[in-house]
Amino acid sequence: MAMNWKVFKTRTLTAIVFAAVMLTGLLWNRWFFFALFSLVHFGCWFEYAKLLGAIHTGKKKIPLPAVAGLSLAGYSVMWLALHLPVPYQLSGLTVVLMVAGVLVLPAIIYLVTISKQKETALPLLAGLLYISLPLAALTELRNTAFCTGNEGIVSDFGRFLPCVIIFSIWINDTMAYVTGSFIGKTPFSKISPKKTWEGTIGGIVLCVVAMHFLGGVIFDHESFNTNMVWVVALVAAITGTVGDLFESWLKRRAGVKDSGSFMPGHGGFLDRFDSLLFAALFVWILVKTLPLNVQCP
Repeated sequence: MAMNWKVFKTRTLTAIVFAAVMLTGLLWNRWFFFALFSLVHFGCWFEYAKLLGAIHTGKKKIPLPAVAGLSLAGYSVMWLALHLPVPYQLSGLTVVLMVAGVLVLPAIIYLVTISKQKETALPLLAGLLYISLPLAALTELRNTAFCTGNEGIVSDFGRFLPCVIIFSIWINDTMAYVTGSFIGKTPFSKISPKKTWEGTIGGIVLCVVAMHFLGGVIFDHESFNTNMVWVVALVAAITGTVGDLFESWLKRRAGVKDSGSFMPGHGGFLDRFDSLLFAALFVWILVKTLPLNVQCP
């Protein structure tokens, strides 16, 4: 099949811009990080609602008040995960977001009674677990290790864990594609016919190996146990693969190829962050369970 150079150029340019924005958000400071994933949060929410509408209502849109209420409720959890000092926690914006947190019940009542879309109420509510909670967990990982002392900021190594998660996902996706292209023969799942067991296993193994070696180079820090990078990478690769399959299942049920079109040639927010939504939550559980030496110096 002949190369479509126009499509190739579009995808390449979009990928470069995406990588640049992501790396800036990950490495610059926690405020740009939060702004970036705030955009991701609301983008994922409205694409998720669109998919649910196609699945449960025959492409009829889910009412905006319900989607807005639940997405704002989830966003309030992300805001609290910033671990801001008390004066900021009592600020006007925080109060507004906390009030938004109680919008869950009115949103569901509206969905069930006024709009008469009972079948979408529970799946839409599940968006809090699918989208908001993982991004709040990622925000918490980014900010838990943001240390301050009497003379101001002492250390900002909270960026390491989100970087490990996202780099692991990128490497896993790339290596799974390469391995599957060369030796892939056994179909992995009917949900995503192009995936193979060889590619999936190869991607996970190569991801862990690559991150183990990169851990001591890129993520070297006196308060971060680089020997545990491969553990985080393993969890991120496995759960990220599950997240990718889950979003493919949603799209298959909705009868669409992409969840959205914000990235020309690459799809929507959910297409780009489906793996991260699963991986972030499970890595958060791992970090809170095992002694990964993520602590302030």
